[in-house]
Amino acid sequence: MSSREASRRDVLRAVAAERGLDAVLVTNLLNVRYLTGFTGSNGALLVRTDGADLFGTDGRYTTQAATQVPDVEVLVDRATVAGLAKVAVQRGTGTLGYESHDLTVDGLAGLQKVLADAGGAVPELTSIRRAVEAQRAVKDDDEIEALRRACAVADQALAELAAEGALRPGRTEQQVGRDLDARMLALGAEAPSFETIVAAGANSAIPHHRPDATVLRDGDFLKLDFGATVDGYHSDMTRTVVLGHAADWQREIYELVAASQAAGRAALAVGADVVAVDSAAREVIAAAGHADHFTHGLGHGVGLEIHEAPGIGPLGAGTLAAGMAVTVEPGVYLPGHGGVRIEDTLIVTDDAPELLTLTSKELLVL
Repeated sequence: MSSREASRRDVLRAVAAERGLDAVLVTNLLNVRYLTGFTGSNGALLVRTDGADLFGTDGRYTTQAATQVPDVEVLVDRATVAGLAKVAVQRGTGTLGYESHDLTVDGLAGLQKVLADAGGAVPELTSIRRAVEAQRAVKDDDEIEALRRACAVADQALAELAAEGALRPGRTEQQVGRDLDARMLALGAEAPSFETIVAAGANSAIPHHRPDATVLRDGDFLKLDFGATVDGYHSDMTRTVVLGHAADWQREIYELVAASQAAGRAALAVGADVVAVDSAAREVIAAAGHADHFTHGLGHGVGLEIHEAPGIGPLGAGTLAAGMAVTVEPGVYLPGHGGVRIEDTLIVTDDAPELLTLTSKELLVL
């Protein structure tokens, strides 16, 4: 692939060297993609501190690997992880890092057995925890551009459906969701980012309601949480509209969530503690007496996964860095009545955060 992936491997290589490791076995498939560009369904990577990296896959992907991973030696072995582990022993690896969050208990036991049976000195296994995920949390220019395009697809899909009158009483949540997914695909998305949420009326008070046969009615809140995947990168946006006529209580709740969301966006800054960012938005809702109606974290990172580091919430840890792509998505949910969530995807910068989801956040009454 490009020198971009080689540079990413060099960063991991430096982390491995700092931790006293001779090599790292990367088994998480998205981490493998990040470090190599490989998009197949079976791949693993051995990153060595001496630079002699090895990519493993099976015979289905020989041609694909030659195209996507031309700068790394390829081992073709159906038992991909075992094959790389054997090579690690053969090449005298003394300490081997592995992704403990990715390997199951059985997988780790299998890896230990392969190392023991490989016929050489058995490497010492050490977890690297989520080292690659930490690296992925800060996006480069190419990643940010992919996220911009993913957000633009979602923005345009919603705008077109609204203009065509597709968000109207008499239709079902499922019909709206399928229309939204189809429009994103028609506009160039590889797939929706996740199962699109369409929640009407009382269902809008359920944070992650799955669209069903519920019919949209005049006076309903309609909550739409969706995104597009472009070049493997996910967008994430939520907009809540009102069908027909907005009642005073709906305007009040909407304005409260909008104020909370603005406070959360304003708190995004290099060096900001993620718990403090969450608090900036949460305190607005708590002050209005709705603390118990905001039941989830403020946001999360987005990229090759729809939910990735950093987590922005009361239980989060760490600080924001320039280049992080995050969501800000407060909500107020009134069981049996309805709820509002407003969500954007943004990039943390040295200045004000860059807003990627550009659909208006003014209350739209359709």
